[in-house]
Amino acid sequence: MTALVSIIMGSTSDLKVMEEAAKFLDDMEIPFEINALSAHRTPDLVTGFAKEAHTRGVKVIIAGAGGAAHLPGVIAALTPLPVIGVPIKSSNSVDGWDSMLSILQMPAGIPVATVALDGARNAGILAAQILATADIDLFAKIQQFKYNLAQKITTANHELHKIQFKFKV
Repeated sequence: MTALVSIIMGSTSDLKVMEEAAKFLDDMEIPFEINALSAHRTPDLVTGFAKEAHTRGVKVIIAGAGGAAHLPGVIAALTPLPVIGVPIKSSNSVDGWDSMLSILQMPAGIPVATVALDGARNAGILAAQILATADIDLFAKIQQFKYNLAQKITTANHELHKIQFKFKV
C-alpha cells in the first residue's frame, strides 16, 4: 500500500494534535504515513522528503508545527504537492499566534492551506476532499460524511425543541 497523504510534524510532541488527521484518514480508508521532521534540526531530511514525496505516490502533505512553525512553508517551497499547514499551540508558543502567522503569511507563489490552531482533523478532511476530486468512491464517502454532519445538527434541533421554558415560543 502506498501512502497518499503524508502527515509530518516538527517533533513527536505535536503527535497529540496531528493524530486527529490520522484518525480521519484512517476512518476514510486513505493510506497515509506519519513522520517527525524538523525544518530547523533536520533541514537535509526535510529537503529530501519534500523533493521526493511525489515520486513515492504522496498526493497531499499535512504539516504541523508550533513555535516558529517553518516546517509547512519550507515543505511548500520544495514540493509541487499541495501542503496543508496545521499551526500548533506548543510549549514555546505565544498562545499559538506565532505558529499561526508563520504558516498563514506565506509569500506569493508558495501557498500553504492553513487550518485552525490545533485543527489537524480539518487538515485530514481537506486532504481527503482534495483526493476525492479524482476518486469517485472517496467522493461518495466525503458526501456521506457531510450528510452525517448535517444530521447531527438536525437531531440537535429536535432535542432543543423539547426543552421547555416559560417564554419559549
